[in-house]
Amino acid sequence: MVIPVNLGEHSYDIIVERGCLKRAAEHLRLDRKVLVVTDSGVPMEYAECIANLCKEPYRMIVPMGEGSKSLQTYGALLELMLNSGFTRGDCVVAVGGGVVGDLAGFAAASYMRGIDFYNVPTTMLSQIDSSIGGKTAINFMGVKNIVGAFYQPKKVLIDPEVLSTLPPRQLSNGLAEAVKMAITSDSGLFELFEGGEAEKRIDEIIVSCLNIKKNIVEKDEKESGLRRMLNFGHTIGHGIESAASGRLYHGECVALGMLPMCGKELLPRVKAVLAALNLPTECSVNTESALDAISHDKKFGGDTVTVVRADEAGKGYFEKISGSELKRIAEAFIEEGGIQ
Repeated sequence: MVIPVNLGEHSYDIIVERGCLKRAAEHLRLDRKVLVVTDSGVPMEYAECIANLCKEPYRMIVPMGEGSKSLQTYGALLELMLNSGFTRGDCVVAVGGGVVGDLAGFAAASYMRGIDFYNVPTTMLSQIDSSIGGKTAINFMGVKNIVGAFYQPKKVLIDPEVLSTLPPRQLSNGLAEAVKMAITSDSGLFELFEGGEAEKRIDEIIVSCLNIKKNIVEKDEKESGLRRMLNFGHTIGHGIESAASGRLYHGECVALGMLPMCGKELLPRVKAVLAALNLPTECSVNTESALDAISHDKKFGGDTVTVVRADEAGKGYFEKISGSELKRIAEAFIEEGGIQ
């Protein structure tokens, strides 16, 4: 299946097809110098599959985890490309999850003011969310994704078969983002989760989420309005993620961050879905650390922040609240260990 993302001169296709990883040369321009970036947590066979199809492959394996989204690792990618004589005609391919995509994408965006970038996501979370939309970034001074650029890939290659090697916790981690999209934008998808058939209908979930995100990105490429709907759960979730210091995955933190933004009638339904997917519904992190991270969030505009709420499935909405009110909500949620 081909899902076109229509962004004028920055348009590209998302290919969703079982087995397409082995046929990557049919979809990606690999007849040049190609930097294949992956991390130590991704089965090496995936990156090697891409590298073996390249005319002149170069490889970079970074350590697994958010720690790799650093100036040091970013600099190492640029150094490898510069020392290897990469030009504007060459490209970068990310093979892995959101960390690899963010890091490699930012390197591609900034090397020689931008070279071609392909994303080959291998986790559930990256296949349905982070691999499309053009957000690339690294972390800096303890603040997540604070240095980055909007830079669209030339193509995204999604092979659902690679998900078979994911540990169950990583699959659940990605499905949290799918639940996020269902709550804000697709009541039918939310009902699919309530039906308890998520693992049997993975391909359907992937395509549904991609269509939700691509429709939003086409209307608001650089997050000036509607695209902020995709931040549901992220404002408080990023604070929890920072305070958790690696103990919780990104999707798990988003799951937690959604709960205080759900209406009273929707909340028990969301908690039931999260629990069925083995996602957390309560947390234990340092409140002060979480609140400090929230206050540095990019979504703050002066003394206010626009949050996404949902009172019923499929109907997210924006609400502007004060920074102090957001901190009050977050503090109450964290200190109570969750929402009853």
